[in-house]
Amino acid sequence: MPAQKGKDLLLKLGDGETPESFSVIGGLRTKSLSLNAQTVDVTHSQSSGGWRELLAGAGVRQASVSGAGVFLNDAAAAEARSVFFSNEARNWRVIVPGFGTIEGAFLIANLDYAGEHDREASMSLALESAGALSFTAEG
Repeated sequence: MPAQKGKDLLLKLGDGETPESFSVIGGLRTKSLSLNAQTVDVTHSQSSGGWRELLAGAGVRQASVSGAGVFLNDAAAAEARSVFFSNEARNWRVIVPGFGTIEGAFLIANLDYAGEHDREASMSLALESAGALSFTAEG
């Protein structure tokens, strides 16, 4: 994957309707996606050469998304607040340029607001996957 513009990584929130429509949640300046898989160690006294053995397909997979920036409008801010306070698992779409799109249910784990006296108010959020995710490769 060649170098990509960080600003092109997008985070979109689904509206919960059928068909579902997704909109950008805010003007995020920093964004990250972390994909994790827990391992299940099945090493035993007869493991070849004493090397650790892992059981393929047995661990729990999980995705975390975080971002920080500014809300682009009052509707986006209100929607994020509503989803957080209702503790609702909503569909989110994460578009990673040069990689693909990850989509599925996430819960907002953190929703933070900050501001300095001589700068704009900012927000940050953290999402944790809440079910199976789909991946569509780019290209």
